[in-house]
Amino acid sequence: MTESADNHPEIGVSEHLRRQEESDLSPPATRSAAGIRRRKEQLRGYRQNFAQDADRILHSRAYTRYIDKTQVFCLIRNDHISHRVLHVQLVSRIARTIGRYLFLNEDLIEAVSLGHDIGHPPFGHAGELFLSELCVEHGLPPFQHNIQSIRALEKLERKGRGWNLCLQTLDGILCHDGEVHQDRIGPAPLNEFSEFDLKVELKSANPALDLQPMSPEGCVVRMADTVAYIGRDIEDAIILGLIQRSDLPERCVSRLGETNGSIVYSLVTDLIRNSRVGEPGQTYSSEPVSVGFSEEVAGVLRELKEFNYRHIYLAPETQEFMPQIKTCYRELFGFYLKHLENGTSESLEVDLLDDLDRSYIEKQPAAARVRDFIAGMTDEYFLRQAESIDCPIPPLRYGFS
Repeated sequence: MTESADNHPEIGVSEHLRRQEESDLSPPATRSAAGIRRRKEQLRGYRQNFAQDADRILHSRAYTRYIDKTQVFCLIRNDHISHRVLHVQLVSRIARTIGRYLFLNEDLIEAVSLGHDIGHPPFGHAGELFLSELCVEHGLPPFQHNIQSIRALEKLERKGRGWNLCLQTLDGILCHDGEVHQDRIGPAPLNEFSEFDLKVELKSANPALDLQPMSPEGCVVRMADTVAYIGRDIEDAIILGLIQRSDLPERCVSRLGETNGSIVYSLVTDLIRNSRVGEPGQTYSSEPVSVGFSEEVAGVLRELKEFNYRHIYLAPETQEFMPQIKTCYRELFGFYLKHLENGTSESLEVDLLDDLDRSYIEKQPAAARVRDFIAGMTDEYFLRQAESIDCPIPPLRYGFS
């Protein structure tokens, strides 16, 4: 005897959502029912695959630590500048807006957006470079925050069990690379996890390899990553006295505006108008699926990125205390590694991922455990740990003016 949907109302809701996707999404959009998990699960209740992924990421311990991870500016006593947690929320909001107008799967977009920076170590991209140098010195592949995001969500969270996220979600996280400038990208489909694992392996061996997301939703997040940070970083730099609004390139101001709000609106509008993903009910299109900007706006955005790098990211004021942070990275890495190799880590007041599955601990070299432990730290925890081993730490500031 089969149980009716009346006895399980969530079955009716789930079927309604499936039918709604079929009628509302564009042909190349990713259907929730197409979600592929490494370990099969039976869907329970009314939540669809990618909605579950977004919830799992949101409730992860790594997501909680976003709140005290550097976006651009660190060691600053100012509650109004961006941290990593705000950045991923901005990416999610901007990407879902784009996805709504392009008739794409907003649940998948949200999941990729929320998880795309999970693997960032303390002190942003500078910390990533410092940790990468140490990894290479100790026989590990170069550190890459997108690969660390995959490692954290698949192998470190939940005491090594991971979250069993869908292939489409993990692939979008791996391929987000918002720092790489591209005018337009299109999806490169995958069919199974073996193809994804090869993709991770190739990227790990060659950090310069440019990966394309498997889904149009992943393409949208990649573009939205840039849209989310480019104007916001300018606002933060103005707040801190690093630049003035009048310093912005004239061509960029003329085409995009001079505030974060106008820059975001201009970029999102152009992206929606110039992307090619089809419409609901459309059965054929001679154009390949792509997400991208017009040639004019892509050129202006490239110029604005160059401005940000020269005047914000690589400015002497932004980089002032990075040599001290680099020293702290080296001292902490060496300290933890020595205790693991000598078998004295139990004497430490910190837990070097000892609660993980034994298979992880036994298969990973000591340097890999140290990498994963440091990568998961918040900025504040990193500084406390450095201070605890008598490593001088830089002072906090209120701004640059």
